Amino acid sequence: MSTGITRRRAIKALGLAGATGLAGCSGSGDAATDEGEDGGSDGSDTVKAAFVYNSEVGDQGWSWAHEQGRQAVAEEYDWLETGHTEAVEPSEAKSVFEQYVQDDYDVVFGNTFGYMDTMVSVAEDSPDTLFEHCSGYETRENMGRYFGRMYQARYLAGIAAGMLTEADTLGYVAALPIAEVVRGINAFTLGARSVNEDVTTKVRWTNTWYDPPKEKEAATALVDEGVDVMAQHQDSAAAVQAAAEADIWATGYDAPMAEQGGDSYVTSPIWHWEEFYGPTLEAIHDGSWEADFYWEGLGDGIVGLSDWGPEVPEDVKSSVDDARSAIESGDTDVWADSKFADADDETLFQDMSSYVEGVEGSVPE
Repeated sequence: MSTGITRRRAIKALGLAGATGLAGCSGSGDAATDEGEDGGSDGSDTVKAAFVYNSEVGDQGWSWAHEQGRQAVAEEYDWLETGHTEAVEPSEAKSVFEQYVQDDYDVVFGNTFGYMDTMVSVAEDSPDTLFEHCSGYETRENMGRYFGRMYQARYLAGIAAGMLTEADTLGYVAALPIAEVVRGINAFTLGARSVNEDVTTKVRWTNTWYDPPKEKEAATALVDEGVDVMAQHQDSAAAVQAAAEADIWATGYDAPMAEQGGDSYVTSPIWHWEEFYGPTLEAIHDGSWEADFYWEGLGDGIVGLSDWGPEVPEDVKSSVDDARSAIESGDTDVWADSKFADADDETLFQDMSSYVEGVEGSVPE
């Protein structure tokens, strides 16, 4: 077992020592605890990490991807003990966060934008606990934030779509009109237009992260409008399934969706959250953790593409591989030659609210 330090010693070393003692109550969903092979009993050598998810992990979507990361680090580190709670609505998050504080967890990870304000509040009242928030823009002394440059993987999926389309019309089933989703639509379209300047993208908004019937309805409407390659930013595979039923190409999101896409499946932009969770937990374990903003991309392995579908042509795969190498080397900038060519990271991350050329319509207010 590696030599570790206690959470309180680590935080004190960072000047963050303080008292806890919040009374908590259990949140919705079933909490689960999983320990590393040899972890769990020695408080001076063990890190306890809690993961709070906004949806059930079995949906093969956003929370599923985070759960794959949790499982990977739980297996990797014998000094790590993890717990997780799924299907926690933002309105219920406070009690779940507070319960983990009361249960003496070292760090709490929250996986959805909607947790941000609540996590800031609980972190302020719990200076002896560390917090990490996914996809938000707030930090404090004991609260970091993290995301990944998924737009790079979206751009690659767009290249494939631009080469595969015959109608020059792509479809995109989108969740909520926030910067994260708009960024993905734009990057996908830029990738497609980098190989096919005639391509346009039609967008249908569902205004929900997870509603398979509504997602399928939106995808079907896009099929009726003549799209022949489907993309999505949703938490289920419903859009991919609708595309398969219509016998058109489809790219998924969050998870490999070859089973749902069949012969029409292209690929999925996916997450490898263990690439963030691992080093972060190691930093907590050795006392070097600091609140910061993690936003890395293809080169760091946090984002990528799933395996190719069975019918994707070799020239498409080769073109995407070349583009990936160019992005990783810095030779290609996704936003070059677009309206966001000179945008800084703050603008790209939280202020992108309009479409690039090639996306039909405008972003809803």
